[in-house]
Amino acid sequence: MFKEGLRCHRSVFTMILLLGLFCMFLTGCGKEKEEKSAGEASGYDIVDYQGTTVHIPAKPKRIMSFMTGTDEILLGLVEPERMVAINKEFADPSRSNVYELSQRIPHVIERNPPVERIISLQPDLIIVHAWISQEKIETLREFHIPVVVVKSPKSLAEIHSTIRLIAAAIGEPERGEKLISKMGDELSKLKEKIDAVPAEKRGKRIAFISVMAGYGGRGSIFDDYCKFADAKNAKALAGIKEGQVMAKEQLLEMNPDILMFPSYHEPNSSEERYGAEYRSDPSLQTLTAIRENRVLEPWAHYVYNISQNFVFGVQEMAYVLYGEEFAQPTTRHLSVAEE
Repeated sequence: MFKEGLRCHRSVFTMILLLGLFCMFLTGCGKEKEEKSAGEASGYDIVDYQGTTVHIPAKPKRIMSFMTGTDEILLGLVEPERMVAINKEFADPSRSNVYELSQRIPHVIERNPPVERIISLQPDLIIVHAWISQEKIETLREFHIPVVVVKSPKSLAEIHSTIRLIAAAIGEPERGEKLISKMGDELSKLKEKIDAVPAEKRGKRIAFISVMAGYGGRGSIFDDYCKFADAKNAKALAGIKEGQVMAKEQLLEMNPDILMFPSYHEPNSSEERYGAEYRSDPSLQTLTAIRENRVLEPWAHYVYNISQNFVFGVQEMAYVLYGEEFAQPTTRHLSVAEE
């Protein structure tokens, strides 16, 4: 009985808190509506990844997303002042390629923050990936916040689609096309440089080893990274699909030319420890890549990237594969927002 009563009290407390936040949100919306012209109030509709028609009353000025990929796309399309919050990873200078831009955004949030935190920031548009719970999405929509669901891209083509959807949601479709064109220009320049690399250095089979054990198989964005860097995805060649965990026996059987461990080059980080343990595993010492020290450590944020900065992931791959000609800083970011 005591536990049931406690749960009841907590439920009532949460409802009261949400009701208070709702009132505050409506008050803020009321003030904004008074400032808008009749023309702006008409807004526009878009259809999101789930097929839901989302009405957006006016070009949003307090945009929020829950993931680094969507944050990064937004920072390629809008000025930071149009975002109300940024993922905490981008506020960490050791892991962020957009640290300076992040300092112009008022709030830092955790990945997938609780509803109470979201409402308190009074966003006028939220961009979420499809893995967010439908219950949470509907709860936010009940507060009259436009929520646009996008797919988590697994190819360059899907990055383009996601950019177009987000650009439409923020009322900047032309910027979306401009950003995609800019990506194409960068990739074309990279292709010319990679094609000039001696043929014997290209086409190597790479096994991507990650703390996210199911990442890097067939159907992952790593397939496209390999394609543009003129390499081969060893996991895909072995029939391992995205989401499937590769057994060490399978790795020994495929015996790839190169092992790739994404890293932030931070001593004692989870990535560093995982890579060290993997390389020192007694059962893997017969691997040619380990015996001949063909183990590469590209900067993690670039080679995990699912935004327009995919292009710098390709260059990072080329850098660790082909040498200093492709070296780049960890602060590169493709944007059309302030041109």
